[in-house]
Amino acid sequence: MNVDSTPQFVEEAYKKMERKLEVVRSRFNRPLTLAEKLLLGHLDDAQGAELDSGESYIMLNPDRVIHQDVTGQMAILQFMQSGRTEVAVPTTVHCDHLIQARVGASSDLQDALNESSEVFQFLESSCRKYGMGFWKPGSGIIHQVNLENYAFPGCLVIGTDSHTPNAGGLGCLAIGVGGADAADVMAGLPWEVKYPTLVGVRLTGELSGWTAPKDVIIYLAGVLTVAGGTNAIIEYFGPGVNSISCTGKATITNMGAELGATGDVFPFDERMATYLKATNRPELAELAERYKHLLTSDPEVEQDPAQYYDRIVEIDLSTLEPQITGPHSPDRARPISAMAKEIEEEGFPDKLSVALVGSCTNSSYEDMSRCADVARQATEHGLQAVSEFMITPGSEQVRATIARDGQQAALEELGGMVLANACGPCIGQWKREGVPDGEPNSIVTSYNRNFPKRNDANSGTMNFITSPELAVAMSLSGHLSFNPLTDTLTGADGKEFMLEAPGPAPEVPAGGFDAGEQGYVAPPEDGSSIDVNVDPNSTRLQILEPWPAWDGEDFKAMPVLVKAAGKCTTDHISPAGAWLRFRGHLDNLSDNMFLGAVNAFTDEPGTGKNQLSGEQIQPIPQIAREYKAQGMQWIAVGDNNYGEGSSREHAAMSPRMLGAAAVITRSFARIHEANLKKQGILPLTFEDPGDYDRIRADDRLSIIGLSDLAPGQPLVCVVSHEDGEEERINLRHTMNLGQIDWFKAGSAMNHMKNTAGG
Repeated sequence: MNVDSTPQFVEEAYKKMERKLEVVRSRFNRPLTLAEKLLLGHLDDAQGAELDSGESYIMLNPDRVIHQDVTGQMAILQFMQSGRTEVAVPTTVHCDHLIQARVGASSDLQDALNESSEVFQFLESSCRKYGMGFWKPGSGIIHQVNLENYAFPGCLVIGTDSHTPNAGGLGCLAIGVGGADAADVMAGLPWEVKYPTLVGVRLTGELSGWTAPKDVIIYLAGVLTVAGGTNAIIEYFGPGVNSISCTGKATITNMGAELGATGDVFPFDERMATYLKATNRPELAELAERYKHLLTSDPEVEQDPAQYYDRIVEIDLSTLEPQITGPHSPDRARPISAMAKEIEEEGFPDKLSVALVGSCTNSSYEDMSRCADVARQATEHGLQAVSEFMITPGSEQVRATIARDGQQAALEELGGMVLANACGPCIGQWKREGVPDGEPNSIVTSYNRNFPKRNDANSGTMNFITSPELAVAMSLSGHLSFNPLTDTLTGADGKEFMLEAPGPAPEVPAGGFDAGEQGYVAPPEDGSSIDVNVDPNSTRLQILEPWPAWDGEDFKAMPVLVKAAGKCTTDHISPAGAWLRFRGHLDNLSDNMFLGAVNAFTDEPGTGKNQLSGEQIQPIPQIAREYKAQGMQWIAVGDNNYGEGSSREHAAMSPRMLGAAAVITRSFARIHEANLKKQGILPLTFEDPGDYDRIRADDRLSIIGLSDLAPGQPLVCVVSHEDGEEERINLRHTMNLGQIDWFKAGSAMNHMKNTAGG
């Protein structure tokens, strides 16, 4: 398997798109948006597919699959059940999640190699056996490495990480999926997704001064909210698009995941061509220019966008203020000018304990150059960062280049600690010391996600997200309230001064990128002789067994294991941090299930009432295991947008392993709902959202009519209360015929094997 995006591969992809779009145009008989071209140009059946936006499910053929080292473990373990000897599409694995930030890049990387060698060996050997490319620990973060090496305008890429839309900055339709979806595509099956609606974001004007691409997406998150992009593709257009660099565009699309968007995309332009040439892919730039008609919307769309988008948001880049969002949700946005007043009103800790910049979201050459500009201004006045200050390069290529060109030295002179080329604190891989758990403290990051306990597992930490240059500026004052547009600093000479806005920075280095010490391992031509061994006594890895098929009976008298109150993300359902080490061992990992979820029955996270023993306060995973031991299935109940956040399918697989039959919520986040379907768990919603309040701790729930389960048809839930009273409530679902087959077979992978005769 050749995993590279060669000119031959890319041109063939464009020719396939052209053929598909000829059919689509004959059906639609109207101009097409860019998102429609990228989506429908990858249809498995362009002639027969139902194309009802927001309603129908479509089957797509992705060009590429990418994995990180945590979610990739389970995806590969699922793929191994398929019986295939090689992946069907180009696939790469990137080791970026299992490196904990402790004392600095070199030491932290070596610790990871020592502590997770078993996992890295499993991933590398499986890549070699099944024809996948393997990027060693320290090579960089999945999304940055994909942007630098594999992404190309028009590519449809799926990745087992929710921030896969990062590649939309290079004109890809890049979508985060669960491991089961990825395993299907690796096995040669089309990928199924609900036909998304379209949100158009019209950009006018031009960024200047302290305003950065980060401010565009933070502002948009404030407008649309964390659920505003659910089942939608966000497409950027307008005269302001060309003013933003390729990597700036990637910053924007990266955080589309925080809006729940299926994907985010920019049209191909010369800024993308510049980046392709700088990353040694001039032939792809030439091809993209030749096939530009596939990589931009039709002219009529921009002339009258209201006809083609379901919603339009206007953003004037020239008047956009620098933004900051948080704590605890990426859509709690406001301009930096409003921050000081809100700190006073809300009682946020004004003292800034740590500033962190970089990650896959904001570690481009341009970003680091603007940060270095601010740093040099400070050191010229004899200042260093007052707050602890950390820098996370997105890739070895970025790190080596900023080391060569001086940006890294400028940041280190400010007091910055350079971390490994990995996710680190962004995903909870941060061994932070000196702050007691629960102690309120503020940090500022240029990362993408800020849910409680996300960065350091500390419930008292409040993460505020902003641009990297603003984060550097705030580290100099040591205050969250600092606004460099209006506030002064005091130099070593006792004189006050104001920081100047960082000047225009080069989007790519004039001397080209320095590749550094690349850790890429290409697969052999024939991997059939390579063994992928998993020690049966391992605590880190576990071969999967198929889930049992549905027995054909209604679900009767099931206890409610947990009723999640308020926000319940995948971080709440399957916490990360210390649990990352078990992501390839489902049984051990499942001891974390719902530990972060606040149970409405106990008003505290991770605990519930055991209906067998009567014990009032008990860890939820323990209760589930006791139910399972007695042959009892159970139900989980959730609130709105249940399962938002990361794409990790473990949040569906752990409940399946410990006996979940169904999850009933007011609404679901897209990826998590799909993951539940893949694992054979019924994802149901209250027809009347108020019925959520009817569910009590001692209830037993029965779901009846399963033998007649059909698309669009509601189900009935009989709620039996402890006092003998019964209520009937209606439940909705979004399963189509194929997904109902998954449920009956026990999982999507079971169904695939059954239909293939495997």
